[in-house]
Amino acid sequence: MRLLTIPVFFLAAAVATSDGDNPGIIKGTDQFEFVYQVKLPEIKGEARVWVPLAKTDAFQTVTEEKLRIPMKWEKVRDRDYGNDICVIYPQPADSGKMVEIRYRVVRKEKVAYSATEAEAAHYLRPEKLVPINETFKTLAQKATVGKTDDLERAKALYDHVMGKMRYDKSGTGWGRGDAMYACDARTGNCTDFHAYFIALARSIGIPARFAIGATIPADKNEGTIDGYHCWAEFLADGRWVPVDISEAWKNPKLANYYFGHNPANRFELTKGRDLIVDPEPASGPINFLAYPLLEMNGEIVKPETTFTFRRVKY
Repeated sequence: MRLLTIPVFFLAAAVATSDGDNPGIIKGTDQFEFVYQVKLPEIKGEARVWVPLAKTDAFQTVTEEKLRIPMKWEKVRDRDYGNDICVIYPQPADSGKMVEIRYRVVRKEKVAYSATEAEAAHYLRPEKLVPINETFKTLAQKATVGKTDDLERAKALYDHVMGKMRYDKSGTGWGRGDAMYACDARTGNCTDFHAYFIALARSIGIPARFAIGATIPADKNEGTIDGYHCWAEFLADGRWVPVDISEAWKNPKLANYYFGHNPANRFELTKGRDLIVDPEPASGPINFLAYPLLEMNGEIVKPETTFTFRRVKY
């Protein structure tokens, strides 16, 4: 007999409904304009910038309303995940210029959805900062004792991560999505929470994957977005199941909701880790891509980046 099920909700059409009992989430459908801006620093020597380009999928319909890149650039696609990426080639004369990508988005609340059998093996492989080793296997096996169904085992891992980790961005080492760091330090941000979960899941044969973008504030209709946000999905019973453990940690009463749902007020920019692109950065495969990656003379430089939004009606 099944002991654990993921509730599936019918998605409201073109309606953003904030849950008064559960602040921060919008169910049904959300509609918004998302503006991605990058201000280039002073360009000295050879420079390149890799910027994510959001795509339409089953849960978000994306239109590039305006793409303003006043310098040489090209669109490429990463090898393994199919992310579209803008590669910019700024010159010294482009110092201080602004790159702006303006999207219109219709986003549906995300629930478990069908997977293809071919996807499974790809998401059991280790990544540079998400290894598969005996440490993770032992922890995962201990956390899932008595569970035989993948949905139940994943829920046990979800609870384990939420109980072991603390959302804390102090010190150094956090924010890289380093599963070993998260395991040892027991602190970090959303990348660290989900890297740890993915490592645990894969270590006991549950395919799991990473996605990154932004949370659109539910309590206002326009403004600045305070940084990126990421989440994970695992494969069980032929379906990808979304989870957001760091948000569940911050809002414990939403822990059941975030096991099996992403709210409609999300915007996904890219999927996956260790992105392989051509041209490739001097630093190698891209760890993950939400903020732009700027390399100048082979060194990484952090440009000023701003995300803003405005809810719209279509």
